[in-house]
Amino acid sequence: MLQVKDLTFSYKKTKILNDLNFSVNLGENISIIGESGSGKTTLLKLLYGEFDINHGTIFWKQQQILGPKYNLVIGYDFIKYVAQEFDLMPYISVEENIGKFLSNFFPEEKQIRTQELLEVVELTKFAHVKVKTLSGGQKQRVALARALAKQPEILLLDEPFSHIDNFKKQSLRRRVFKYLKEKKITCIVATHDKNDVLGFADRVILLNNAKIEANDSPEHLFKHPKTPLVASFFDEFNVIKNEIVYAHQLNVVEQSNIKVTVNKNYFKGTYYLIESSFENETVFFEYTEKLTEGSIVYLDINK
Repeated sequence: MLQVKDLTFSYKKTKILNDLNFSVNLGENISIIGESGSGKTTLLKLLYGEFDINHGTIFWKQQQILGPKYNLVIGYDFIKYVAQEFDLMPYISVEENIGKFLSNFFPEEKQIRTQELLEVVELTKFAHVKVKTLSGGQKQRVALARALAKQPEILLLDEPFSHIDNFKKQSLRRRVFKYLKEKKITCIVATHDKNDVLGFADRVILLNNAKIEANDSPEHLFKHPKTPLVASFFDEFNVIKNEIVYAHQLNVVEQSNIKVTVNKNYFKGTYYLIESSFENETVFFEYTEKLTEGSIVYLDINK
């Protein structure tokens, strides 16, 4: 349904995105990942019509997405974009912000819709609280609910859970992404957090050096990382004898040709992440117990 062809965009002389080609089906959840400055946010703004592209085309169904040169008002009714700046109305309540753009000709329907979205973003208790008194994470949830209010066909999310504390983040992800799937809303998420991806994204697009370096399912990319950049997004990893190996793929054994010296232990809850040295390189592996610094252990790769 969404077709991006030969998309190129530059800020003045700096090329941010170069010859991007990809498509997104109706109801798909796509994660856009990449290092800071890789063009994730820029891509979302181009998909929204906030910028004019230098070359290429963007289509949603039969509608071409065009920038401010062609539209007096930026954006389209069928696309909603939740940026990192929330642009809320601070002096009215959470409930009023969410229902602001819903028709007053159908008050019962408006109320039902607003209450539904308050539950999705877990803000029912804050319905009558003025937005100016909320935390950053709560404001982010209001912005998300407001974007969903008119049931867009495409939802663009820029770091959607970045301001939300860990106490709420996990349950909120599940509620929001479940809602989007149920409503068949196409979702494109720019994120640096693997937890926004694993378990939720249908596909991952990795931006690097202005190009698409990878475009595949999160499971395939996680299990078969072709570059260190791919592996680094998902977990601690090592390059041992030109092979990418995650820390969890290394087992302590009695004897092997990977002999390491333990340097440091990091408690991770259910395991320790061990930092060690092997042939003048740092190697990370996981172990159930804390190991003595300076001790020698042997590792084996288990894939």
